[in-house]
Amino acid sequence: MGDRRCSPEDIEVYQGATAPLPNGIPTYTVEVLNVCVSGCAVANIHVRCGWFSSARLINPRVFRRVQYDDCLVNDGAPLAAGESLSFQYANTFRYPLHVFAVSCF
Repeated sequence: MGDRRCSPEDIEVYQGATAPLPNGIPTYTVEVLNVCVSGCAVANIHVRCGWFSSARLINPRVFRRVQYDDCLVNDGAPLAAGESLSFQYANTFRYPLHVFAVSCF
């Protein structure tokens, strides 16, 4: 089959507003999806995320800010082709989240 290559374009990030927290802080649901058509697993998914923070606790193994504008997805573990994970965060505004680096498995 040759060498399978993947790129940040193989990971899509979807965000949508969900019901706000009881105190009125807006909440967003994020889905991170591996759309690699060649069946590749993608690991070390890094997302541009500014000073990402959330009023709702997020499991750091699912999504965490490593440093400014660099958040790590799935604790660096691979997402298989077609696999997704999701989480919710709460903040007064929506963060633009864009994948900028991945590793191929």
